[in-house]
Amino acid sequence: MRRREFLSTAAAYGLLNGTSVNSLLANSETQGQCHATYADLKAAMAAPAEEYAFVPAILVGTQSKHPDYMATVDVNPKSVTYGTVVGRFSLPNVGDELHHYGWNACSSCHGERHRRYLVVPGLGSSNIYIIDAANPKQLKLHKTITAEEIAKKSNLSTPHTVHCRADGIIMISMLGDAQGNAPGGFLEIDEEFNLIGTWEDNSKGMNFNYDFWYQPRHNVMVSSEWAAPNTVRKGFHLEDVQAGKYGQHLQFWDWSRREISQSVDLGEGGMIPLEVRFHHNPDSTHGFVGAALSSAIFHWYQEGTQWNADNVIQVNPIETDGWPFPVPGLITDVVLSLDDRYLYFSNWLHGDIRQYDVSDPASPRLTGQLWLGGVTGHKPDHKRDELTGGPQMLQLSLDGKRLYVTSSLYSVWDNQFYPSMAEEGSWMMQIDCNIEREGMKLNDEFLVDFGKEPWGPARAHEIRFPGGDCTSDIWV
Repeated sequence: MRRREFLSTAAAYGLLNGTSVNSLLANSETQGQCHATYADLKAAMAAPAEEYAFVPAILVGTQSKHPDYMATVDVNPKSVTYGTVVGRFSLPNVGDELHHYGWNACSSCHGERHRRYLVVPGLGSSNIYIIDAANPKQLKLHKTITAEEIAKKSNLSTPHTVHCRADGIIMISMLGDAQGNAPGGFLEIDEEFNLIGTWEDNSKGMNFNYDFWYQPRHNVMVSSEWAAPNTVRKGFHLEDVQAGKYGQHLQFWDWSRREISQSVDLGEGGMIPLEVRFHHNPDSTHGFVGAALSSAIFHWYQEGTQWNADNVIQVNPIETDGWPFPVPGLITDVVLSLDDRYLYFSNWLHGDIRQYDVSDPASPRLTGQLWLGGVTGHKPDHKRDELTGGPQMLQLSLDGKRLYVTSSLYSVWDNQFYPSMAEEGSWMMQIDCNIEREGMKLNDEFLVDFGKEPWGPARAHEIRFPGGDCTSDIWV
């Protein structure tokens, strides 16, 4: 009997006398140059604290002619290099615009496959890089899937969200066709990193694409809407919103039939729904999405066979000097703790991060708020004289106690709303979250200044940990 078959059988029959199967797998995978996955949420929340964080360092939109690179940041407070970049892996091409990325395997296929390879798309180039992350400080390029191959086999471009599946297939949301037009679709890659083609059998009813999350127990996948690549690459213009070039729908897909079963129109109060977060509990049908432009959080849920979405949090615009209209919060990221209790989101323009208790998902309760940058002039909670940009990408530790934040959204929009970021770079900070008594506090000992990087000021975006996080893993 193979090792993994034995461990799976032992887990099923309780033969390990209280010894954690997950800890055995985690130890064996670490020794075998792979990273842990988790049998269930309890095991994930009890996992050791993260020691490293991966962050894409983006040089697109700056004066640098160097390729984007993956930075490895030391996040172990006991380390002498804590809060510094300890590894840099440059991609082979200039102009990729690294953005979101994921793993070849996660907890959806626990006990069957190894978490070892990062799947890193270029939002600008449409190339997809498979990076060997066995040694977090010494990443290696394993394979490149070119934009040309993707266009030829799928007629898709602009890869965004990456999720692995229980069957070993990697699935990526694609924002456009090969010409940069909406609606895009979903790309499938097999375990050997070969292109399969498109996932959907029928994309009727799909207007735009962005993020997605699946829950096989309920035979559902939910996807959100940004805009066509050709629209967002020009920068943000209100006339494009008025012309219907940005999304306002959630699409609920029949997971087995691979087609949209229901489209929920969020209306003008739900313009540009971006990050979708299903409950981590695979038995739950609840979830949240942040509507960026409308600065609202919607709670979705199922009643019978019907999916509904209600506005449960509204961030009001702020009158600000120099702006021709009240400034929206612009909710650009949302993260949910593994116990589904706390919801965090960032207001990129206002400059604040909020913590809500969502134990009752229909009635969120504000429990914490911090101010880091932004355009509204609010007094900050940091010690620096000034921060370029506002809080944007978020990532939460598996135990829910440490929230990490970076400040770059997308190079074209960065340069439009925070033009000094091209010369000053962006930053990464860490916030301590009190999960027993609620609230947040900035960790003043941790600050990574990407403006001081060796190839020029860089933009930091999505954060991931070698052992998984609160947005990479799906339990099925």
